[in-house]
Amino acid sequence: MQIHHRGYVSGDPRIKPAAGHGVDRPAELPDEMDVLIVGTGPAAVAVTAQLSRFPSINARAIEVRPGRLEVGQADGIQARSVETFQAFGFATEVVDEAYRNVEMCFWKPDPEDPSRIVRTSRQPDDASGISEFPHIYVNQARILDYFLRDAERAPGRIVPDYGVEFLDLEIDPEAEYPVSARVRYSAGPRTGEERTVRAKYLVGGDGARSKVRASLGHHLHGGASMHAWGVLDVMVNTDFPDFQVKCSIQSHDAGSILLIPREGGYLSRLYVDLGEVDENDAGAVRQTPVEAMIAKVNEIIAPYSIDVRSIVWHSVYEVAHRVTDGFDDVPDELRGERTPRAFIMGDACHTHSAKAGQGMNVSIQDGFNLGWKLAAVLEGRAPESLLSTYSDERKVVAQNLIDFDKEWSTMMARPADSWEDPLELERYYVSTFEFPAGFMTEYTESMITTGTEHQALAKGFPIGKRFKSAEVIRRADNRWRHLGHLHEADGRWRVYVFADAAAPALAGTPTAEFAEWWRNDATSPWVRFTPKGGDDDAIFDTKVVYQQDYTEVEPHDVPAAFKPVKVPFGLVDINQIFSSGHGRDIFAEREISREGAIVVVRPDQYVAGIFPVSAHDEIAAFFAGNMLPA
Repeated sequence: MQIHHRGYVSGDPRIKPAAGHGVDRPAELPDEMDVLIVGTGPAAVAVTAQLSRFPSINARAIEVRPGRLEVGQADGIQARSVETFQAFGFATEVVDEAYRNVEMCFWKPDPEDPSRIVRTSRQPDDASGISEFPHIYVNQARILDYFLRDAERAPGRIVPDYGVEFLDLEIDPEAEYPVSARVRYSAGPRTGEERTVRAKYLVGGDGARSKVRASLGHHLHGGASMHAWGVLDVMVNTDFPDFQVKCSIQSHDAGSILLIPREGGYLSRLYVDLGEVDENDAGAVRQTPVEAMIAKVNEIIAPYSIDVRSIVWHSVYEVAHRVTDGFDDVPDELRGERTPRAFIMGDACHTHSAKAGQGMNVSIQDGFNLGWKLAAVLEGRAPESLLSTYSDERKVVAQNLIDFDKEWSTMMARPADSWEDPLELERYYVSTFEFPAGFMTEYTESMITTGTEHQALAKGFPIGKRFKSAEVIRRADNRWRHLGHLHEADGRWRVYVFADAAAPALAGTPTAEFAEWWRNDATSPWVRFTPKGGDDDAIFDTKVVYQQDYTEVEPHDVPAAFKPVKVPFGLVDINQIFSSGHGRDIFAEREISREGAIVVVRPDQYVAGIFPVSAHDEIAAFFAGNMLPA
């Protein structure tokens, strides 16, 4: 964390000074605003936290509940989500309080006595080291708390307007505030009162029964599997040896259980197979008594048993896989002619089973994808066409999620005696790990993602996928730092310059010539898009990584392009210079060309493009296609 460069900070540096719309923020929902966020689910709070970092933007979040969520339904947190938490500054806190998953145990009928289950295998959670962050479990309510705390600490000081229900909307694309939203107070002294507010943009994160989706005329399409599962968050006494380990438990004929330990050391979640649902059931299975679900658990895990001492939450759901036909308000026939004004995210767009642990995680990425784009457009740094990429990118992700979850939930529900290969479930779990870990998303070529013509220059950073961090030595203090951990959710583009093999002090090298062009040439994106009078790195966080050992790199030899000046004191920042050392080499670890490469990373941590160090015109053209001059 870099602090004091604006003035000495004696308090908590995570609490930023209020600015812009965060100063004397009105308690009452205004008549007009830049962005109205509907809901405080995972997608919505990610947008809220992101926009609160831009105090020039007047954003408000409304929630029909009278206060915070107390018991959340989701609990699984992918490593990709923890990477995102790092960008918002609370990854370490979440990991400290969460259950950390290290392996999954598979229990199946004993071949010698099928009436009892035995442990058949253990599979490590991340044998490939796909991320330095862990797979964890914690209540969804706590994740929402962290995002909303971040929003309240940011300069915009966004705090949800609780007790306000969204009813419907109308859109006039030609108006200054195109979205008119009708809302009703659902709690407090004004309960029942309706009013209309106007916004430049509206973001709907209001769940599977989304009124925003309905107002836009979109529908969820897909089907149900006609299979029901009970869900129990319980604290128990038990002789089952793996109750604090993630388990897949399959009995001979009683059904199956997915066991998910939770934070705190006592609480666990049980997904209990309640079997096929008759097509004439009409929802009756949802009335299954909790006592019947507990009895089912004991039948499945025999010869073991559980003695339930406390039930924190329980529910019954029928597996359904659905995705909406649109993620914004622009009809297909007008796409490319008109830019969107209203968006839907999260469960409003995609519904599926809970057993793959995808819902909250994919929703957070929906919000992260949209938040920075709204900020860039509203601050005049990007054209409105940027907002069309949200639907283009996230609809593909949602469909991939549905396809994966169909297969995984079907396999979880298969009877134990129907498997030709008894290890097939374990093999599938291991072979598909990258998807449930959150790393299969791969954005295709667009105005913010290039083609793959230069991929060979940095094979370890696949274009369109998230930037996979690696450790380097920061020359300012000679400390090992994970390069990707320095990527904050601040809306800036990252430009990582992996230098050619020449020493920093040498002039006329490709890296030195890039630095000269980047800082001084009229065609340079830095020159064109960085506002005057602010920090040099206000728009582009430019870092250089040298091939030399850190003992051979002196900061005074490094070009000024990699030493941004900070206002108001004119301090030169030497914390953006990195190198190798102690036998570690990021060039080897991430297969980066020894001739150098430039890796451009989007504000949401996805690799936007890879360029030769000398490809000045290509780099200029790329940013000219998605940014507006300062």
